[in-house]
Amino acid sequence: MINLAAGVEGSNPTLNIAIFAIFVAITLVIVFWASRNTKTASDYYAAGRAFTGPQNGIAISGDYLSAASFLGIAGAIAVNGYDGFLYSIGFLVAWLVALLLVAELLRNTGKFTMGDVLAFRMKQRPIRAAAAISTLVVSFFYLLAQMTGAGGLVNLLLGVSGDVGQDIVIAVVGVIMVLYVLIGGMKGTTWVQIIKAALLIVGALAMTLWVLGKHGFNFSSLLQHAVDNGGKNGESLLGPGKQYGKSGTSKLDFLSLGIALVLGTAGLPHVLMRFYTVPTARDARRSVVWAIVLIGVFYLFTLVLGFGAGALVGPDKINKAPGTVNSAAPLLALELGGPVLLGFIAAVAFATILAVVAGLTITASASFAHDVYANVIKKGAVDSKNAEVRVARITALVIGAVAIVGGILAKSQNVAFLVALAFAVAASANLPTILYSLFWKRFNTRGALFSIYGGLIVTIVLIVFSPAVSGDKTSMIKGVDFHWFPLSNPGLISIPVSFFLGWLGTVMSKERTAKYAEMEVRALTGAHAEKASAH
Repeated sequence: MINLAAGVEGSNPTLNIAIFAIFVAITLVIVFWASRNTKTASDYYAAGRAFTGPQNGIAISGDYLSAASFLGIAGAIAVNGYDGFLYSIGFLVAWLVALLLVAELLRNTGKFTMGDVLAFRMKQRPIRAAAAISTLVVSFFYLLAQMTGAGGLVNLLLGVSGDVGQDIVIAVVGVIMVLYVLIGGMKGTTWVQIIKAALLIVGALAMTLWVLGKHGFNFSSLLQHAVDNGGKNGESLLGPGKQYGKSGTSKLDFLSLGIALVLGTAGLPHVLMRFYTVPTARDARRSVVWAIVLIGVFYLFTLVLGFGAGALVGPDKINKAPGTVNSAAPLLALELGGPVLLGFIAAVAFATILAVVAGLTITASASFAHDVYANVIKKGAVDSKNAEVRVARITALVIGAVAIVGGILAKSQNVAFLVALAFAVAASANLPTILYSLFWKRFNTRGALFSIYGGLIVTIVLIVFSPAVSGDKTSMIKGVDFHWFPLSNPGLISIPVSFFLGWLGTVMSKERTAKYAEMEVRALTGAHAEKASAH
């Protein structure tokens, strides 16, 4: 450990570590308490379907309001103004797609995973394998973002210097995350998410009121202060184009980002899995309504926090800090309330990362254990009641190790940007397949495999050969240039291509699925949903 004076003057690393340790200790106790009744696969994957709509809505908001929301978006608004706020708009509008198209229908037709829904009227083994691979890939991209946020945040707050120090921090986050999942399953993870959501929204509310109070509760005055503190390009903060308006390509990149954000949520496996933790379809609907309200209010806070960081801290200081734009919210906390508020906000941000990575890990491990192990390898004949859960726990260990390595490699990236890539993969590989399965009678196994694998391959190829990975000063790999695709986010191309491939695969196959009518009745009425859940 070194003194933080060079990075964040006035911070108290010892205090921050103490607050971190207290939070981790409290949440681990809660996870142990919640794990007492985790005996069956339903308990481990879906928390025994024991959560109410409001509880699940708060947990969904805790799952969704990730490090990207708190650290990445606040930083993007502080540095890029209007263009940064577009992340908030995309993330929020996306929930309307989730509410209107997938939440209730998935709850009615599924059991534990996305693979359950897709395999209901198609060939079980190839579809479940494809769904599991897609889930693992999306979860990996999302985990990268959270691990990156953890490394930058703790580097900023605890005085950890150098690459080795950050790498150790990312490894510690990974270990704690795996502990949550191994011990508590979905029930323990859900309670951590509920606590974290409450802390995050209360902390953001307090900082929002504080920032507005410093400007006489006059938002226009706050914006003017941000412009004045923004240097020679300060005026550009209030209009579109500072980040995405420099060229025709960057404008297309913005359109691609927006499409990926709006359509990606309805295909995120860790969000979809939350709909299975409630007892009824009505509770699934209520969950989403609660989530929309809480998430919407929080994103309004990010507008004030972002411009507040720009006004009170300044873009220059933010860009020079460890973690660059991801440090805007913690720097604002230090400016407002000194080391104590910084310690609290840091702990909340850290809790945010832990809760989200735990949710991602349990989703990915459940998908592998339930879809691949139980239904592909064992063909539905699992040896014992606990074998599936045991495999899920082993998978969680592997995912934790992969996430740690990935987080170390991607630790210099903007968190919100990395999450946008995860959304692009989800919108391309998962959403077309889910919508076709729920609403197109002709859709069949080959169409589903084409849209999942085709969407995955197209998206990943375009990401690998984009400026996000090489050829730009902000690229993941510095000093090389092998990019040929001009857009940093591939959604504009990959999402339509995946829909097309789903249609193409379907019309190329003569297979007719017989169970569409039954699936439609279940999806729209909830008939047999409880019976299906019990098995």
